[in-house]
Amino acid sequence: MKGRNMTRWRDPAKDPRQQPKSNLITAEGAARLRAVLDHLSRVKRPAISAKVGEAAAQGDRSENADYTYNKKELNRVIARIGYLTKRLDELQIVDRLPADTSKVFFGAYVDLQDESGEQVHLRIVGHDEIDTKKRWISIDAPMAKALLGKEVDDDITVLTPNGETFYTITAIRYPGMKSPST
Repeated sequence: MKGRNMTRWRDPAKDPRQQPKSNLITAEGAARLRAVLDHLSRVKRPAISAKVGEAAAQGDRSENADYTYNKKELNRVIARIGYLTKRLDELQIVDRLPADTSKVFFGAYVDLQDESGEQVHLRIVGHDEIDTKKRWISIDAPMAKALLGKEVDDDITVLTPNGETFYTITAIRYPGMKSPST
């Protein structure tokens, strides 16, 4: 039987999605999450609550699309506020440089060169800060795990869907450092 809700079965013991995520976050990432939480709590929730109240005052709620839509939106905002509140309590903020800035650790900007000479620039951040446009990867990602503890000119191997890919670390830097370590 086929359908949109059918997925292939995965063994929970081997499913990478079931592995626990690290609770690390940079100070900037924590500040961004707090700003989102503050905006949702102080601005968005009261505004949507007012819209729900106005729509409810119009009478019959069962046929009031404005009421239904805004009520669902209010529930989404409340759920997001609850999630962010809980998540911020769980997170461990990393707000200082590592003792050895010549090695790759959490928060590092890393410049890599692949076999064909193409440069790749990325940053290792927490799960809540991933940004594919900026090339910020999670510390739980296979690439980040391969990079941790390595130094400039070290070679790493990462298993990708296209096979193994080899990289050489060309630079490591941390926020607040004047120049990359080379």
